[in-house]
Amino acid sequence: MTHDCAALLVVTPLLAALLVVGCGWTIKKACFPISLLGLGVSVYCSLKVLTQVLAKGAVSYYLGAWPPPWGIAYEIDALNGVLLVAVAAIAFVNLLATKNQIATAFPDRSFAFYSLYLLFVTGLLGIVATGDLFNLYVLLEIASITGYALVAMGDKRRAPISSLHYVFMGTIGASFYLLGVGYIYIKTGSLNMADVSGLLPAIYGSKAIFIAFIFCILGAMIKMGLFPLHVWLPNAYTYAPSPAASLMAPLMTKVMVYVMLRLMITVFTPQFAFTNLQISHLLVGMGCLAIFMGALLALSQQNLKRMLTYIIVSEIGYMMGGAWLGNKTAMTGAILHLLNDTLMTFCVFLAVGAIGTRFRSLDIKDLKGLFSRMPFTMAALVAGALSIIGVPPTCGFFSKWYLITGAMEAGNYVFVVALLFSSLVCVILFFRVFEVSFFGDESHGHHGDHEAVAIHETSLVTILPLLVVASGLILLGLYSGFIVSEMIEPVLSGGFK
Repeated sequence: MTHDCAALLVVTPLLAALLVVGCGWTIKKACFPISLLGLGVSVYCSLKVLTQVLAKGAVSYYLGAWPPPWGIAYEIDALNGVLLVAVAAIAFVNLLATKNQIATAFPDRSFAFYSLYLLFVTGLLGIVATGDLFNLYVLLEIASITGYALVAMGDKRRAPISSLHYVFMGTIGASFYLLGVGYIYIKTGSLNMADVSGLLPAIYGSKAIFIAFIFCILGAMIKMGLFPLHVWLPNAYTYAPSPAASLMAPLMTKVMVYVMLRLMITVFTPQFAFTNLQISHLLVGMGCLAIFMGALLALSQQNLKRMLTYIIVSEIGYMMGGAWLGNKTAMTGAILHLLNDTLMTFCVFLAVGAIGTRFRSLDIKDLKGLFSRMPFTMAALVAGALSIIGVPPTCGFFSKWYLITGAMEAGNYVFVVALLFSSLVCVILFFRVFEVSFFGDESHGHHGDHEAVAIHETSLVTILPLLVVASGLILLGLYSGFIVSEMIEPVLSGGFK
């Protein structure tokens, strides 16, 4: 059973999706329990695999008992092991917390939403677990196609066109990645990541390998929403249904950052990425541009949810720049921020989804008196905001500390300025939200009188997971040292100074 956990964590939600479709036409009440059970098994299996990785080292699972390079293998080390736990846990908690929202938004189509939700999670888990370049593409398409459908189920007027834009950009990104994989296969005759990594050093000077790397990284950059390739992201996450947005916003972009990191660290190796290519300064510059522009575009937004989407664009710049600074400290910060940002983004989007359930408008000017109306939800939003800003002891502080330290070591002070600028802008952004929510006169808000304001908190099923997630921001910060020493440094040993 323990040995099969690496496969079960991906297979279980896939089978659950098939069962949900069947039950959708017969026993609709069974759809939610089946979905929750499927994701619960994935959480359990991901924890078992991570425990095994920490105790004994990397785990390999050969599908169909076919050994690589001929067969497809799941290769799980400390880096993707902890990310698998994050993906499975966020999917599980989000489904539990948004149950009522799903039932309200899709009274007759909830089974369709559940099945797409499960298939999306299946794709993400497979992307993170696989050790095969082409299998990663297949799973990427599973996640992408279901993601397009989830977005299209949102706002009836704006979501379909937003989803179409996402389809166009997503297809271009996937095509670039597939072209890169094709070049790799032509030159090496293999698709297994470990096997390719052993074959590439002899042909590092090949122009085809250079083009392959550029194509793969460009595809990943489009999928992760790096500025100026981000044009699909704000509308897609703004107009998607809240239960889908709080799943996709924390995970999709970060999983694609992981794909870039996996290509750099495992497949092409840091020697090729930083010594042979000589494009680090360009990519760090793109990261800085993403940080500046994401922050400035967020400042111009009047809708809370849309503001958060541009903060995501800025956060992607953090990870992009940190990954390409070329030293161990900065790469550690990029990986740590990838993990931290999944929880930070999940927390704020989950809180905004709860607010959107109770109030039709998410325009910042309409949030007057929200602290008195939804105190627990706003407490969670404050915790997420403090972490995004980087206030200790939240997790956001520690990853930003590594990124700034790594930038100082590399002598790249522009990146330091970009990080500090973004943090200060986030202070302004969230203070504006909290000023309206706390000091705004609710008598001019939704009720129009001076009577005591009724509490509009969502159900306990939503509030408890939200508060747990908010508390996790501090716990993740306090355990940052353990994560770095036990999960990140072993992956980076030998490849960085």
